[in-house]
Parts: sequence; C-alpha cells; structure tokens
Amino acid sequence: MNATRTSLQVVVLTALIAIASSVLSAEKDAAAPRPNILFAIADDWGWPQAGAYGDPVVKTPAFDRIAREGVLFHNAFVSSPSCTPCRSAILTGQWHWRLDEAANLWSTLPAKFPVYPLLLEKAGYHIGHMRKAWGPGRNGVGGRTRDPAGPRARSFAAFMDGRPKDKPFCFWLGAFDPHRPYKPGSGAASGMKLADIRLPACLPDHPTVRGDVADYYFEVQRFDSDVAAALKLLEESGQLDNTIVVMTGDHGMPFPRCKSNLYDSGTHVPLAIRWPQRIKAGRTVSDFVSLNDLAPTFLEAAGARVPKAMTGRSLMNVLAAAGSGQIEPARSYMLTGKERHVPSQEHGNNGGYPCRAIRTHDFLYIRNFKPDRWPAGVPTAAESHLGRQLADCDNGPSKAFLIKGRTDPKIKPFYDLAFAKRPAEELYDLKKDRDQLKNVAGDKNYAAVKKKLAAQLMADLKSTADPRVVGGGEKFDRYPYYGGGRRRPAKK
Repeated sequence: MNATRTSLQVVVLTALIAIASSVLSAEKDAAAPRPNILFAIADDWGWPQAGAYGDPVVKTPAFDRIAREGVLFHNAFVSSPSCTPCRSAILTGQWHWRLDEAANLWSTLPAKFPVYPLLLEKAGYHIGHMRKAWGPGRNGVGGRTRDPAGPRARSFAAFMDGRPKDKPFCFWLGAFDPHRPYKPGSGAASGMKLADIRLPACLPDHPTVRGDVADYYFEVQRFDSDVAAALKLLEESGQLDNTIVVMTGDHGMPFPRCKSNLYDSGTHVPLAIRWPQRIKAGRTVSDFVSLNDLAPTFLEAAGARVPKAMTGRSLMNVLAAAGSGQIEPARSYMLTGKERHVPSQEHGNNGGYPCRAIRTHDFLYIRNFKPDRWPAGVPTAAESHLGRQLADCDNGPSKAFLIKGRTDPKIKPFYDLAFAKRPAEELYDLKKDRDQLKNVAGDKNYAAVKKKLAAQLMADLKSTADPRVVGGGEKFDRYPYYGGGRRRPAKK
C-alpha cells in the first residue's frame, strides 16, 4: 500500500513539475521582446547566384553569413516571376492570381487586400521601407492612401535613427540591383574571371553573354554590400539577435528564358533567414516554400492575427525545427504562375502570356493557357527594332546577341528556347534534365506522371479560386497597364 502511495506521489509530483515548467516557459516567451523584422529583397536576383549555393564567382558575404548563422533554403520560389505580382503576393501572403489587378506588372494593389506591414503597424510595430518595395505600379487607383510597405526612408540608418525606441520595427530593405541596365564591363573591371562563370544552360557560351552575366554579378554584389551594412548597424545598436533577418530576390535573373518564365531560372530564388531566438545556426532546408509564406510568418512571430485570406503558410515550424533536409512532408511541391508582364501581343491585344506550373523534387509541369501567343512578345524581322521586339524579355547584350544570331545553327536553339511559341503543356524530368530544356510532355512514357501533376495543379488552382480555372480569367488581359512602355521602375 505504501509503495503504491509513493508511486502515485511521484507521478503527481512529476506532473506538477511539468506544469510549472510549462508555465515558466510561457511566461518567459510572453516577457521576451517581440522580434524586429528586416526584410532585404533584391530586384531580379535568382538562384543559385550566391556563395552559399556554391557559385564560384559572385561574392555574397552578407547572404552567406545569414545562411551560416541561420537557415538556408534550397527550394524557395516566388508566386510569379515578375516584379509587381511577386511583391504583391509577398505583402498580402496570397497567390498573385487572387489579387485582381495586382497579378499584372505595372498595375495597382487594391486596398481591399490586407498587407503585413500595415497589420504589424496596427499591432504596435514601427514600419518603413527604402528604395523599391511594392511596384512598379500606381497605388492611388487601387484605393490605397499609403504605401503598402510603409513610409519611405532615405536609408536604413535614417529609419533606425528616427524609430521609437519602445517599439519593435519592421523594415523593407529594397534595391534596384541587379535590375537592368548594367554598366558594360563592370563585372570584368571588378576582377571577375569570366571563364569561371557557370552560365545557365539556356544561354550560349559566348564572351558577350559571359560579360553580361558578370555585369549582373557586379550588381548582385552591390546589393549584398547594402545588406552587410544593415547587419553591421543592427550589431552596433545591439538589435541584431532580436531581429528576424530575411534576404532573398523577387525572381530570376533578367536574361532570356529566365525572368518572366516559369522555369527554375525565373521562379527559383535565394532565401536565407537568421533569427537566433528560434533558428539553430547552420541548417539547410529542402522543403518547398513560397515567398508568400513570409507574411503569415512575420505576423505569427509578432503575435499578431493572421488573416484567413492569406494562402501562405507560416514557416515558424520549419524555422524552429532542429534538423536539416525535409522538415514538413506536406511541403513537397510548389505552385507558380504568370499573367501579364509587359503588353507585347499582336494587333493591340493588351494581354500577357498566362501560365501556371507545379514543381516537385522530380518534375516541373507547366500549363500554358494561351499557346497561340508568343511567350516573350512578337518577334519582328527589322534589325532596327531590336530594342522594342520581344518586349517581355528585358533588353540587354544577351538578348541582342540571340536576336542577331537567330539564323546561326549554333545560336538558333537558344533563341527558340527563349522566344519560340510553346505547346499547351510542358513537362521536364529533373532527374535527367535539371536545366529543364527537353519537354517530354508528348512522350507516352510520361503520360501517367503528366496526368497526375496536371490534376494536382488544377485542383490547387481551383481551391484557391484562380480565375483561369474557375472562370473570369479574361479580366487579367483587360486591366490597365500603367507603365506606358518598357522602362525601369525608378532610377538607380
């Protein structure tokens, strides 16, 4: 009887200790200051152009530090490989196809869609941004009276000097790098060895292209130095370890078959997050994540309510996990898509090239809704119009090289990859074709895989009310384009 009583006492005591420990832990978490948030996003920086991913030429010490002291994501993707829709998706935590006009470049972000910076401001955060945040586009026509990223600051240092010391902050560190145009020869002049550059397989190996990529790398490095300065400022002010630092890009590099395309060269982006309070240093994660997931992550970390409309999934569990590799089994694939980038269709059509994709570890399946259209705009025969044709692809030396060499048997395959019309369905076997150059959608050996991926894509698009699937997708072609032509969103 005494033994039984003693055993029961031990069980009760153990339970009381566990409850007390849980209460103390909860009180400690409640007493801990809410984290600051520094979101650093480049303009046109794609994966894997960073030292942490093994690139032998570009130098990214700030990104590498964040990855080393936090977590490095190997499968981070954007909602759309175009500036405005990608940034709209990040701010709202929703797929761009749910955002009406904001699914297009040079549009507006309607005020009816809540954005995380303003939600954090309501929760007591001091907010702001520098350089390029949302856009390019017009806020007023969408009913917004304020920038969705918060007030503009001259610099991060100015923002930090003027912030209330009794409030946590959320800052969007934007950039115009590495968006075109580039200073020709800047990469080579900085000491880069052009022969060591790992060219994307969709581009021809030629000195013109290598020099162009080196100039792009030069601006990637300039963005990285901006982030390094911000890290130093946080460190000096004693705020670094209480700040969630996120560093990424808004889509792939501005080269043919990259930016504005649903291949990895357009949608796959670098992503590293540092937060010592929750993230174990030196981790790598292979889960598929979207930049849409950042909004609910920031709100949850701040203890703020996450709107039900947000389709992004918080990364808090992934960040807090102890190990590397695949953390959440459900994050086994990713969706991406595109509506109008630049109006470039024939006969005055204001539409773009609507398409959606599903990416798994083994396959990329793309559904092109309007295969009768040219994916990068209408080609012309007149050499005097090289800068205006194929308008959905940014102008630059690599694009001009492909256009001028399009009749050369050695160059034509690369030209066609970037600019020729595409079928309604594309499928790429990533185990055999990591660079996604050979479409096997018509191969009967892949019929079962294609059917399965197509069904999964359509089911997910339907569940998220994509107008291209549930009806009404034609509206994307009718929305105004406020850019007025091919121009940069702002001066560097």
